Amino acid sequence: MQTDVHTHTTYSDGSPLEEMITAAEDAGLSALGLTDHCIVTDDEFGRRAKYDLVETYQQRREDIDAARDATDLRLYDAAEVSYVEGTESEIAAFLETADFAYTIGSVHFAGQYNYTSATQYAAADAQQCRAAAERYYDAVVALIESELFDVVGHLDLPERIPALRRHTTRGDYERVVRALTDSETIPEVNAGRVHRSLGRVHPDPGMLDLFTEYGIQFVFGSDSHTPAELGERVPVLRTLADTHDLSSVAGELRASQSQRLP
Repeated sequence: MQTDVHTHTTYSDGSPLEEMITAAEDAGLSALGLTDHCIVTDDEFGRRAKYDLVETYQQRREDIDAARDATDLRLYDAAEVSYVEGTESEIAAFLETADFAYTIGSVHFAGQYNYTSATQYAAADAQQCRAAAERYYDAVVALIESELFDVVGHLDLPERIPALRRHTTRGDYERVVRALTDSETIPEVNAGRVHRSLGRVHPDPGMLDLFTEYGIQFVFGSDSHTPAELGERVPVLRTLADTHDLSSVAGELRASQSQRLP
């Protein structure tokens, strides 16, 4: 693993660009994806106002271009875009204009459910938790089938929430695998919670054999917001890549895209 495709800077909720580049160099990477959060349309959970890369991506692009002169790293001007069903045309129009090197599509909320906070599940019973988890995978499959994004980010996100943990089934993973086999979208092995509440990567390492059985290749993302996180998470991803013999296609996300990657 030489490329971390998923990191954040101060253009969303991360650390200064220069610090993330230095951490990537120290980790022995050869390429770094800058994928700040991007929410194209408003949502009922108020995240749009916080993540405004729609307005600031051009300034960030200038900063990335300037940073290339001071590093040997290959820097990707990319984005993590929240997928919201029913807004596909708006997302597509923005992505065509922004022309990122690649995009990670992530489900952070779907319908009435917010998967970035545990608050609404505090009093939920098992049936309600299962309904929330199932709704998440409905949205993930729709994201993949939309063909809007190069990568689908942090599969099984509900597992980060204690109340929703273990409400994901093998059938949910199988639905995702079937969608991926018919799509150009590539899943991510995401290390965003390996040292926090979840204690493992996304997707569940126990399911990786299911994915590789179907020839699903992965990209590797630390989902780091600080230099320290990047330094801690990259070795975990490297070990996982070696022990599971995972194939990485970082830098060649799509033939149509790879020709214009910086």
